[in-house]
Amino acid sequence: MRDTTLNAVAITIFGVTMASLLGPLVSLSPAVLAVFVAVGLGVFSLDQLGLGGRIGGIAMDSLAWTSPDHRQRVLHHEAGHFLAAVLLDFPVETYTLNAWESWRQGIAGQGGVVFGPSDPAALQRLTPQVVDRYCQVWMAGIAAEQLIYGDAEGGDDDSLALGRFWNALGRSPAEIPLKQRWATLQAKTLLDKHRDAFDALVTAMGDRAPVATCCDIIAQHRPAAA
Repeated sequence: MRDTTLNAVAITIFGVTMASLLGPLVSLSPAVLAVFVAVGLGVFSLDQLGLGGRIGGIAMDSLAWTSPDHRQRVLHHEAGHFLAAVLLDFPVETYTLNAWESWRQGIAGQGGVVFGPSDPAALQRLTPQVVDRYCQVWMAGIAAEQLIYGDAEGGDDDSLALGRFWNALGRSPAEIPLKQRWATLQAKTLLDKHRDAFDALVTAMGDRAPVATCCDIIAQHRPAAA
């Protein structure tokens, strides 16, 4: 069961418990409480069986999004992915910053940057150098948080994605932690080297600038070729 689902269940149980305790004090009818429970269980079942927990994910993410600190972390995290992808020559298709935006665009998850080819056959033909670049982009969100905040709260999905990618290449699972650490360090160095572009990109993505505009901003802050 997903963490967001567990959180949603906990909140529902807490709500029912509080309603049961406080209901008599505010003249809340037991029938109203019963309807509340029935509707909650119905929505929960529909979400789990038919939607893969998306409603719970959107609800929990929307609650977290009310925090300015959370919004800034997400912006820096996703800007890290975006900037690394562009600097390492991967085309960015689109980006989202929360679960609701992802839902509207038909993208799984709570938000992220969509980049590069996803065809398994194409991935199998990648050179070792391109594989390294992919790994850096995946870990660039964690690297961005570490660069700005000193630690990372997000990135579990990124680590899992790198692990699945590594396994798909037929590589040893034992190599994954080392590759994650290496890629995070490389991505952090890359973002720090292009800090002006990174800061400008965070602002642009916060304004929901189109992908093309974000790419132009990065180009404007890249050092001129010698």
